[in-house]
Amino acid sequence: MILCGGLRRVASKEDSTTGHAEAPASPADNAEEPTTTNAEEPTTTAADNDAHETPSAPVVGIGASAGGLEAFKALLHALPEDTGMAFLLVQHLAPTRESLLSEIMARETNLPVQEAEDGAWIAPNHIYVAPPDHSLAVRAGRLQLTQGSRRERAGSEHRELPIDFMLRSLADEIGPAAIGVVLSGTASDGTLGLKAIKAAGGMTFAQDEDSAQYFGMPGNAIASGAVDFVLPPAEIARELGRIARHPYLLDRGGRTEGEEDPGASTDQLTQVFRLLRARTGHDFSYYKHATIKRRLKRRMLLSKLDRFRDYLEYLRSEPNEVDALFHDITINVTAFFREQKTFDALRDSVLPTLLKGRAANETLRIWVPGCSTGEEPYSLAMVLLEALGSQPSIPVQIFGTDIDEQAIERARSGIYPSRISGEISQGRLNRFFHEVSGGWQINKSVRGLCVFAPHNVASDPPFSRLDLICCRNLMIYLGSTLQRRVLQIFHYALKPGGFLLLGASEGIGSSSDLFRLEDKEAKSYAKQSTSSTPTYEFAPARREPDREPQGDAHEPGGRSESEIRKEADRAVLTLFSPPGVIVTRDLTVISFRGKTGRYLEPLPGTASLDLVKLIRQEILVDLRNLFKRALKSDEPVLKTGIELKVDGPRSELSLRIIPLAKDALERFYLILFEEHPVHGVESGSASASASNGAQEDQERDSKERDSDADQARIAKLEKELEETRAYMQSIIEDQESTNEELQSANEEVQSTNEELQSTNEELETAKEELQSTNEELATVNDELEHRNAELTSTNNDLRNLLSSVNLPILMLDRDLRVRQFTPRAKRLFNLIDGDVGRPIGNLRPNIDLPRLEALAHEVMESMAVKRLETEGEKGKTQDVTLRPYRTHDQRIDGVVITLFDRDQPTP
Repeated sequence: MILCGGLRRVASKEDSTTGHAEAPASPADNAEEPTTTNAEEPTTTAADNDAHETPSAPVVGIGASAGGLEAFKALLHALPEDTGMAFLLVQHLAPTRESLLSEIMARETNLPVQEAEDGAWIAPNHIYVAPPDHSLAVRAGRLQLTQGSRRERAGSEHRELPIDFMLRSLADEIGPAAIGVVLSGTASDGTLGLKAIKAAGGMTFAQDEDSAQYFGMPGNAIASGAVDFVLPPAEIARELGRIARHPYLLDRGGRTEGEEDPGASTDQLTQVFRLLRARTGHDFSYYKHATIKRRLKRRMLLSKLDRFRDYLEYLRSEPNEVDALFHDITINVTAFFREQKTFDALRDSVLPTLLKGRAANETLRIWVPGCSTGEEPYSLAMVLLEALGSQPSIPVQIFGTDIDEQAIERARSGIYPSRISGEISQGRLNRFFHEVSGGWQINKSVRGLCVFAPHNVASDPPFSRLDLICCRNLMIYLGSTLQRRVLQIFHYALKPGGFLLLGASEGIGSSSDLFRLEDKEAKSYAKQSTSSTPTYEFAPARREPDREPQGDAHEPGGRSESEIRKEADRAVLTLFSPPGVIVTRDLTVISFRGKTGRYLEPLPGTASLDLVKLIRQEILVDLRNLFKRALKSDEPVLKTGIELKVDGPRSELSLRIIPLAKDALERFYLILFEEHPVHGVESGSASASASNGAQEDQERDSKERDSDADQARIAKLEKELEETRAYMQSIIEDQESTNEELQSANEEVQSTNEELQSTNEELETAKEELQSTNEELATVNDELEHRNAELTSTNNDLRNLLSSVNLPILMLDRDLRVRQFTPRAKRLFNLIDGDVGRPIGNLRPNIDLPRLEALAHEVMESMAVKRLETEGEKGKTQDVTLRPYRTHDQRIDGVVITLFDRDQPTP
């Protein structure tokens, strides 16, 4: 997440690469201060998107898979009848089989239940069930059905799972009034949809593990952090009833423009900003207040508070709630390759312009403010590698920054859940990722292009000499003053001719003097020269003149004490700290600190950041040995007394290696060069007396002879040392040759591994298809069990009815076989219980019924009722009636014979 390093909510409608509809900014969030845009280039904002018809009530999207039938029934059975909400039900169903879901659900609630029809208006207090072989969505206040089963779409390059598709459409259309519920099921369908709804300000629910038959879908959603409530289905229904009348859902932006929001006064909002600033160190005063208020109301709903003053007291008493509010405001929702038009423009126009005439050693520098967990920088890196080849001919640096250090750590690791296979094509997965436990990891070739660091674009010094800034879906959250300041920062950071990429709902507004529009659809801008030097304000002024809460040293127009201390620390480190480098486990340099030129001597050939090829040869042996000790002990190590002579007097060098970030997934090491001069031994012999002159001459001759012997001995030792160094160098070269052979063997193993991985992916695809089929069969089995229970109940009812009727009734099927009979018919027709299924012609009734079979055939053919008289028991006259047996679809499937004793008195 970011502060002014970008609040991330996906703002595109449809991503042709990912195949997912992204969640745009909420209309209500942008109601107060619409995004500033250039008058000559009208920009479609999220508020504009709300011009079409939207549902008049909150809409609850409920998704389930295997085991979902019972969960649906439990939820609807406990659901109040007057919530004012509309409900959409989506379950993984067999595409070729007629579903009974709507009939079954209709028996569990008094609310109207109907199968969804394309184009139907959404009405409150109605339940709409998605039919088989269709995806259900909401567009412009109506239901939208898209034909094509999940299994058919699974074979395409990008899969869009039906529950995600439905929930994303709710986030896209109604934002804060959308509610997502994920019930029992396997795999991860629904997780991305819940994240989109939460980013849009809506509410999210998931079934708890104890009540779910299959916890895969709810568990994935909960693990993603996108779920607000984890409850059994019945409790979810009761919670929906509670929140249905909450002001957060009732207030859907119906106030006129300029009318004050009754939820929070300006003074109360200022107090919230102070609490946030005192707790987190970040100032939200210049963000759009409509966005902040919407998030405050959402937290009020989650905290079960209706009045804002109560919530303000809760914030003061619960510091953890301040943290929760901060994370709600800076919620991060991002994806790979979102807004495909931007990446098309990057590939087709921006990159060719940036690369034209570029020197081979000139680094291409890109900055992604608000990078969240790294999806956007890695997407840019993949596009660059596709355009430049797997071995770029020019150096590339992509800086990803964010104020959330946890997000930065995740970005550095490059590990993402398995569900990203729905956002990235199979070709890119095979080329740029490798599978790890629980998901996918970006390959080192991609990670090597990206550098991630904590950074706040509104207050921290910007990067410089940049070719491209990709800042999307940040500006829509900033007030006009902060928007202008951030655009000034971007203008300063870019080289002449550099490019700025913004989100689909963003524009440069009043900063048209700084940038010119290059591509309207892709929202790409080029830096343009100005007639006067812009005034760059890299830190926003204070909004409120009063003093800060205790603990915040920030003063108007000044800088905080902590910032001053940091600047002093940087100055001291620059002046007095020894030079050094930061390296990875394989001695690849990722950062140079101070003046390291005395210790580095790059070898001729291809440029490399391998420290083994950069370090001076006289230091190499000691460095290798010391680094091995550091790797083994994982503690700081020191080597002193290393002789060094570089363009001057001889000196002694100390090497110090310090492991960094011990708890990180990828280890780094700081190598420091501490140099100490070696002073010569001064001799200042006093002159001896003249009386000892002869003796001194003899001693001098002796010393000269000893000195010559010493010089010869030193020369010999130096020669041996040179030979030893040459020998060590040959060993090193042999070792490097061996390493190259091992690397070649490793590449072969890696190639084999890729083939095995490809086979594994095919097996995984087959597994997913089987899992999908299994889910559909489980759903069908649930429906059949429910229908079997109904048939058993109906059969019992029929048996009791027949046994209670005091009339002789005999039912025959179309082949004139006994189907059912009453007890009185049993005696008249001389039947026993085992005669069910016997032809009527094989029976010997106790009454005279001539031509019974012929009459029965006539009744079935003519569909007319036949009546006749016959003599029954004891000479009584019997009226016999033959009626056609009709099924529910009006087919003739037999005959019903009824006998009535004419002489029997009428009751």
